[in-house]
Amino acid sequence: MNQNEKAKAFGTLHRKGDPVVLYNIWDAGSAKAVADAGAKALATGSWSVAAAHGYGDGEKLPMSVLVETAKSITSVIDLPLSVDFEGAYSAEPEGAAANVAKLVEVGAVGINFEDQVVAGSGLYPIDRQAARIRAIRAMAEAKGIAFFINARTDLFLAESDLAKHAGLVDEAIERGRAYAAAGGSGFFVPGLIDPALIEKICAASPLPVNVMMRTGVPDVKTLAGLGVGRISYGPGPYRSMMDKLKQEAAAIYSQL
Repeated sequence: MNQNEKAKAFGTLHRKGDPVVLYNIWDAGSAKAVADAGAKALATGSWSVAAAHGYGDGEKLPMSVLVETAKSITSVIDLPLSVDFEGAYSAEPEGAAANVAKLVEVGAVGINFEDQVVAGSGLYPIDRQAARIRAIRAMAEAKGIAFFINARTDLFLAESDLAKHAGLVDEAIERGRAYAAAGGSGFFVPGLIDPALIEKICAASPLPVNVMMRTGVPDVKTLAGLGVGRISYGPGPYRSMMDKLKQEAAAIYSQL
């Protein structure tokens, strides 16, 4: 498949009630392992890629390193690749689009694109974030790529008090609809774990909804029944592998 065919195939994997499952990767080696395990598509996690290079999350990893990481993955694995691109390393629509274009050039077919102000505070106003999405969509259309923009809202991830999540649902739905109208392909709600709230957003969203696995989130089968269209694992896989590495190394060094 060429890049646009991969992009289209990736989009069709997002089906309400029959979600695509993305076990997030961080380099070409982890990509190969997940691909060999039977994945239909690949997705990086920003936290994981940054940590694998010794950086913290929040666009602290140089963008050039992230682009090269994406290139190293697409060079050896033929599956569709989505890149967690945080805020696209630019507050401005034109800058965000130009930066995403660099990922398109190395073969990526999608991104996660969040509405929090990276290295700042709060979320972008809805119309501002919609403008950023429109710019990315226009760039992709100009290149003839059915690029998948997984529009992420950080409403729930930023609110640690789960009891307040119900009060954020209406704004989340408003954001999801605005992002869809601007050219978004999916709607990502990391941090949300309540089944009833997940189901409500899935019912109201014009886009397939992405839920991130974390403690308290229902299992894959339950999420499918709630109408979820995409399930991802965020930094979980990387943390799990690093914990295993530490344990094995500690077992060796404790004998010396």
